[in-house]
Amino acid sequence: MYYFDSFLVRSFAYFTIKDRLPQILTRVIDTLHRHKNEFFEEHGEKGIEAEKNTISILSKLRNELQTDKPLVPLDDKLPDVPLWNQYLEYQQNLLDGNEQPSWFQSPWLYVECYMYRRIHEALVHNPPIDDYDVFKEAKIESFFESQQAIIALCTYLQEHLKNIEDLDEKQLQEELFKLLQVSLWGNKCDLSISAGEDNSQKASPLKSLDNLKTLILVDDMESIWSLLINSKKRRTSIEVTRVDIVLDNAGYELITDLILADFLLSSKLVTEIHFHGKCIPWYVSDTTKQDFNWTIKQLQSANNRWMSRCGMNWEGSIKKGVLVYHDHIFWTLPHEFCSMAQVATDLYTELQKSHLIIFKGDLNYRKLTGDRKWEFTVPFHQALNKFHPAPLCSLRTLKSDVQVGLKPGQGEQFVTSEPDWMICGKYGVVQFDASL
Repeated sequence: MYYFDSFLVRSFAYFTIKDRLPQILTRVIDTLHRHKNEFFEEHGEKGIEAEKNTISILSKLRNELQTDKPLVPLDDKLPDVPLWNQYLEYQQNLLDGNEQPSWFQSPWLYVECYMYRRIHEALVHNPPIDDYDVFKEAKIESFFESQQAIIALCTYLQEHLKNIEDLDEKQLQEELFKLLQVSLWGNKCDLSISAGEDNSQKASPLKSLDNLKTLILVDDMESIWSLLINSKKRRTSIEVTRVDIVLDNAGYELITDLILADFLLSSKLVTEIHFHGKCIPWYVSDTTKQDFNWTIKQLQSANNRWMSRCGMNWEGSIKKGVLVYHDHIFWTLPHEFCSMAQVATDLYTELQKSHLIIFKGDLNYRKLTGDRKWEFTVPFHQALNKFHPAPLCSLRTLKSDVQVGLKPGQGEQFVTSEPDWMICGKYGVVQFDASL
């Protein structure tokens, strides 16, 4: 795992804790301050008092982070608190003597997750604003900034669905590959990486796919196609083919995931899509149930007829039960996915029902691989450390210092020619593992 010792003092992990996380906390504090009048209108003096108290807690949190104070147990009484506090004890047991885990002396993945959970704790302690999403404004802004790209995607999908039953296998494969790539590159729009700055998709994503193809460092789309087409051919009229998509960002990326899901259902490559999102605001732009529902309603009421059609269709699919949204506290714990079977047995059992699990984005990739400093050539299967509820793949643009499954010499070549290749979001992977 990534720790902050002298070896990594210049790493992206160090930069994240030193600079990016305090910036995010500052933006959260600013957001609360700017909405003070709104809290007063809704809740009166109690709203103002809650806002002041929350800002005070978050300012203290920022100071703790910047001065490398020890990490403290959570105390907000939510159901995940025992798991978080057990994890803190586990980190303490890894240290020598009487040392305590602190912001700069703990694994990067843990510290990052811990900060977002502490933000939520600050709000939970301060009703009546305890259910306020401090990142909602940024997510909505990102959605509207990406409007032209969303229109282009909705238009493309609706025009191609008209003739989808006439497509032969080769054409169906081409469409799948195209929309997998759209979903992959949709992962560039990550507000936690940009510390909340606008990072939206302005242009039509379909026009740039050919140019981006060479930037996919691992391309297992053929394996995904083979699994889905063979499942379709074997399926009887009463059988289910289920794909699960573990979501990353709301806004434009969520649209790309919904577009892919619609295509999979309409082409009959699958019969059910299950989405998995976060149950609390997370990593600035991660998708919650509120974001998911808001997005579909926004599309339904759009002036553009293709956007509106998509929104109506997706609402219909939800009512029919072929598009399903789930959330679970495990997705907002610091644990690696290899511990899911023990920590969240119910979730692991649910994922075992899937024929293919698609994990979106960088955080999911870090949790899949344990966020370790792997050799670039270590097989993806090995890095998963026995996490195999079902065949799975990762659609991820590289935004952190971990990557496995590369060809010999491939990673080293990038280290020499492009030192920031692992963190700039320029490159992507479509990595598949079928082993159970």
